[in-house]
Amino acid sequence: MSTADVIVIGLGAMGSAAAFQLAKSGQRVIGIDRHAPPHDQGSSHGETRISRQAIGEGAAYVPLVLRSHEIWREIEEETRQSLLLTCGALVLSPRQGAAAHHGKSDFLLQTAASAEAFGIQHELLDAAEVGARYPQLRLRGDEIGYFEPGGGLVFPERCIEAQIALAKRHGAQIRTGERVLEWTSTAHGVRVRTDLDVYEADQLVLAAGAWMPGIAGPALTCLALQRQTLHWFEAEEPEQYQADRFPVFIWIHGSGPEDLFYGFPIVPGSQGVKVARETTRFMSATADGLDRVVAESESQAMFDGHVAGRLKRVRSTCLRAAACIYTVTPDNDFVIDRHPEQPRVLLVSACSGHGFKHSAAIGEAIAQIARGGQTSGLASFGLGRLLGAGGQSQVPQQDRIQ
Repeated sequence: MSTADVIVIGLGAMGSAAAFQLAKSGQRVIGIDRHAPPHDQGSSHGETRISRQAIGEGAAYVPLVLRSHEIWREIEEETRQSLLLTCGALVLSPRQGAAAHHGKSDFLLQTAASAEAFGIQHELLDAAEVGARYPQLRLRGDEIGYFEPGGGLVFPERCIEAQIALAKRHGAQIRTGERVLEWTSTAHGVRVRTDLDVYEADQLVLAAGAWMPGIAGPALTCLALQRQTLHWFEAEEPEQYQADRFPVFIWIHGSGPEDLFYGFPIVPGSQGVKVARETTRFMSATADGLDRVVAESESQAMFDGHVAGRLKRVRSTCLRAAACIYTVTPDNDFVIDRHPEQPRVLLVSACSGHGFKHSAAIGEAIAQIARGGQTSGLASFGLGRLLGAGGQSQVPQQDRIQ
């Protein structure tokens, strides 16, 4: 049986960051994952993820993404890998009406308000200005645009791989290909039993993403899974969609919850313009039961419903497609808190489909908490808000994340 100060279950976006930061801070760490991260079985794959500095989902997220950008630059210096590409971020929505995204109304205006509050460089553009800057877009003329030059994209697989490598460099034991069967409390900490071994530690970090509803127990039964699809469409003139000419974008083009899509420039080594939408339909299956095959009809529906008539000279030929999972809370915000019945267990999920951009800083914050510190930046993500009056957390107030 191996022992450690902290065990981290799940080594995706949050878990790899937590394992790295914990090991870097001098903690003895064991990281466990049923697969071999980075992998394509969960939520942290697909080549690129949008990173925005001003966050329309709420001001509490802004310090996290700003710190994450700093950490990724630090990791780039240490590993000589490119992790963050600041090609600019564009948010489009109808000028009239409160366009919503991730459960938040007036998403574009809330993004602009966050930028103002935190001094983030940005511009508000009308449709003519957006069209002049990005002629690749076919606009109706009634749009408003928010542009942020410091936004862009991160490469999730590279980020995970780099942080796991750095965790190992700082002494962490990384155990992949092990399925966690159960975790239990002991007199002095926690015990984790996998299909291969047994481990004990003072504290446990549960960061298992789409597997959290099953592994965390009743505390997170409120979480739901959503299957999302990613599509790479052929561009007639690929050079027009490269990162030196085209930003990442979120385009809200209607008033319905699924009247939006988002996309990326063509990054080096890739082909096609990557786009995706966000379905609000919940899966009935578990994470292991996700249908990871994207049907041709799904790609055609994506093209017909969102891409056609909006991205110029992008063909309906889908070069590649993939499926991933969102793990979503009822209010579309995060859960980062101590377990309501087990104060030595930290819950670090769900990310509700917008977590990767914040993950590096959350890993750093988890390391601080595990060492007995406090951080005000995570107070908004407590589990208590999702529990009814009769299910209020039993963790003493002084032990809760503040």
